[in-house]
Amino acid sequence: MTEHRSRSWRRLLAATTAALIASAGALIATQAPAAAFVPKTPPLTTPWTNQVSITNPLPEYPRPQLTRPDWQSLNGIWQFAGAANTNNPPVNTDLGEEVLVPYPIESALSGIMRHEDFMYYRRTFTVPTGWAGRNVQLNFGAVDWQSKVWVNGTLLGTHEGGYDKFSYDITGALRAGSNEVIVGVWDPTNNQDIPVGKQRLNRGGIFYTPSSGIWQTVWLEPTTPARITRLDTTPNVAAGALDLVVQGAGISGQGVRAEVLSGGAVVGSATGGVGSAIRVPVPNAHLWTPSDPFLYDLRVSLTGTGGGDVVGGYVGMRSLGKAMLGGVLRPTLNGKFVYQLGTLDQGFWPDGIYTAPTDAALRFDLEQQKALGFNMVRKHIKVESDRWFYWADRLGLMVWQDMPALASGREPSTAGRQRFEKELKEMIDEHKGITSIVQWVPFNEGWGEYDAGRIADLVKGWDPTRLVNHDSGSNCCDSDPDPGNGDVIDDHVYVGPGITRAPSATRIAVNGEYGGLGLRVPGHEWPTSGKFAYEWLPDSNALTSRYVQITGKLVDLINGNGLSGSVYTEPTDVEEELNGFYTYDRQIQKMDFTRVRAVNQIVLGAANGTTLPTNKLASLRVTTPGYTNRYLRHRDGAARTDVISTASATTDRQDATFFVRPGLANSSCYSFESRNFPGRYLRHRAYRVYSEANDGGTFTADATFCARPGLSGGGTSLEASTMPGYYLRHRNDEVWMDQNTGGSFNDDATWAVSTPLWRSDADLAVGQKRSFRVTTPGYDTRYLRHYDGLARTDVITTSSPATDRADATFTVRAGFADSSCYSFESVNFPGQYLRHAGYRLQKSSNDNTTTFQQDATFCAQQPLNGGTGTVSLESFNYPGYHWRHYAEAVYIATTGGANTWDNPTSYAADTTWTTATPLA
Repeated sequence: MTEHRSRSWRRLLAATTAALIASAGALIATQAPAAAFVPKTPPLTTPWTNQVSITNPLPEYPRPQLTRPDWQSLNGIWQFAGAANTNNPPVNTDLGEEVLVPYPIESALSGIMRHEDFMYYRRTFTVPTGWAGRNVQLNFGAVDWQSKVWVNGTLLGTHEGGYDKFSYDITGALRAGSNEVIVGVWDPTNNQDIPVGKQRLNRGGIFYTPSSGIWQTVWLEPTTPARITRLDTTPNVAAGALDLVVQGAGISGQGVRAEVLSGGAVVGSATGGVGSAIRVPVPNAHLWTPSDPFLYDLRVSLTGTGGGDVVGGYVGMRSLGKAMLGGVLRPTLNGKFVYQLGTLDQGFWPDGIYTAPTDAALRFDLEQQKALGFNMVRKHIKVESDRWFYWADRLGLMVWQDMPALASGREPSTAGRQRFEKELKEMIDEHKGITSIVQWVPFNEGWGEYDAGRIADLVKGWDPTRLVNHDSGSNCCDSDPDPGNGDVIDDHVYVGPGITRAPSATRIAVNGEYGGLGLRVPGHEWPTSGKFAYEWLPDSNALTSRYVQITGKLVDLINGNGLSGSVYTEPTDVEEELNGFYTYDRQIQKMDFTRVRAVNQIVLGAANGTTLPTNKLASLRVTTPGYTNRYLRHRDGAARTDVISTASATTDRQDATFFVRPGLANSSCYSFESRNFPGRYLRHRAYRVYSEANDGGTFTADATFCARPGLSGGGTSLEASTMPGYYLRHRNDEVWMDQNTGGSFNDDATWAVSTPLWRSDADLAVGQKRSFRVTTPGYDTRYLRHYDGLARTDVITTSSPATDRADATFTVRAGFADSSCYSFESVNFPGQYLRHAGYRLQKSSNDNTTTFQQDATFCAQQPLNGGTGTVSLESFNYPGYHWRHYAEAVYIATTGGANTWDNPTSYAADTTWTTATPLA
């Protein structure tokens, strides 16, 4: 947050703290002594569990986008009782238990720690004398699910919906002195068709403990009879303005004055009517981005006879959309492609379940995700409190907001559908002014799904400013066909990452869930059985290495497959799920956060065009619309573009594949070495681009290009290191260094640095037999062989038994998963191939599954230990993992792993093999 915003917030906190102090005496005087109440002990404690105040929990002002200086929190100790129904409120009757509001009753912090279908809350309060002559509002942040509210025995109303806020004007029900409020709640959780998200009465696995009753702040505030109830803000960057609709109650002709402020100074103001569109100028707007989350202050007043209500708020100026960039449909933020790198944030706590123990805890989760290098968070089938969204806005995290799902596994009833749509609209209406929300997600994996196309269209009609993701993971678990509505194609791929469908002309492509890598941390686990993860790792080092390895794949998916966003599962463990960066109690970091942030920054740098895969193979694809199947290649030395695919001839694919090297003249830039003519580089000469060997003079400078964000808004533009303003550009099939000449220049000078058309940088002869001899000194008489299925090394010679020699001989085949890599067929067991499983190399029959084809494909790389006639073989689907012999067994290993066979000692020698004359 900017300094002026901080000062404004401090002023508000000072005012609200004073109000809380003023009301505290009345609170203590009318409630049971705090000493009589003790929260229960949670299964796990967070760093904030013992910081929860019994007299004043969650004291922060709960509604940052509609602030008033006077208010009184009703959080604290209430009386409580389970009930058979909510038809007989216990007016003037003490209840047998105490509950700490606003923690859900299943939580330890509530002091109840059990579920009730029906329940009553009761407490007394006194209205501050300074509020005399004003109306009094009783506000609820959220109550799950149906609530009835009585003040002094008067029923004020019934509300349904567990995730939206609501209020009652209680002025007419008040009396002098002490007042009584009773809240009756019915929460059937998943026994009825209501939005429940991941709450389940029979919790376990990927479903969790319910959160029934009051679970967000309850408070009083005085208002004028005519009052503002909501500010619907829509930044209009194109118009240089904020579009505002002020919602109100008790309105009888009052007008509106709206002011946008920066640093306490008004930068724009406008007047209008309640319920009408008002455009407030914001000239030369300071735009909100994840890297610069600037927020303006907002002040809105009711004017005219009966006016006087003044509220504060804030707004971020930013635009959202989608655009064809580099031949790929991308989401845009302020007109530019910003890759959305996020986590699957479920918002559960071991002490407070749905409710974070303190505001500092709520902020902590988001701060940690931002510190890890993420710029987005998917709020997974839960709607958080307003303060969570405030922190997302302030910290600079884009948000995909899920709708809490109906219970999965059954067809929604008519009543369930009506409830779902009502609460869906409430969610959208109440959060239109949240800067950070960039995408609505009505359904997840088909859970409780119905009429997905119609619902997507409804949401788009309610809010046309944001993208709509009709069903995150419809490829995963949804039996209904994709209706094609909305703005997003969202695949779930575990462990992944990956996408199974390409972006279209109308929908971007994202990987809405991947990862789920698990690590057990005894002493910091939910005390139940059935621990769950998609893949288990033995320790923190191995977990980090695996995260780095799979997340690194996003670079190829962004450039080669049009991926525009990804969501890693998940920031913290949740009950039985043990796949977080943190344990569920937020006490233990399960990965090396420095390494996590580093790979995340590489992904974001690759997406914005400034970071290229150094010392790795890549191809440069044209991004000009209509020409996106063309690649830069060197043919007869001169660079040009041709239509090339994975089905093209080997020579063409290799001509269009380059080693990306640190710049020969400037290591912060890049040089591009020919894959099939080592020592030749792309260089510009007389404005044309060629592939040539170093001829001295200006060669190193001419062969050095600096990566810039793509001029077209996506991809990479390559600027000559010694000729500022000149970019690598294709023109009439030729490649030149040009200045901006208008027309299609920006597209022509933007390249997708994509997955290499040829993925092996060493060559093996397809169809020939080969044996693989160890090169490690002292062991170079040993050969790789499959013995009883598992690969190992043994001393084998030409005089060894025929079975041994055949076991150590393989036919080189084109790779199943990519023909520029290789698969290795057993000579004496035709149809069986070397593949990795559980990190062991072994012989297995081809079952034609995608998993087998990827596990049985290896890319030949230049030997890690050097030497003529040698090669290192890298796993296709575990980049950075190579064949390695260790204690006679053969694994796929990486120097970053924690397994014994990942030991870096002699790694380069142990992963380098001589491609020897076949033994059989």
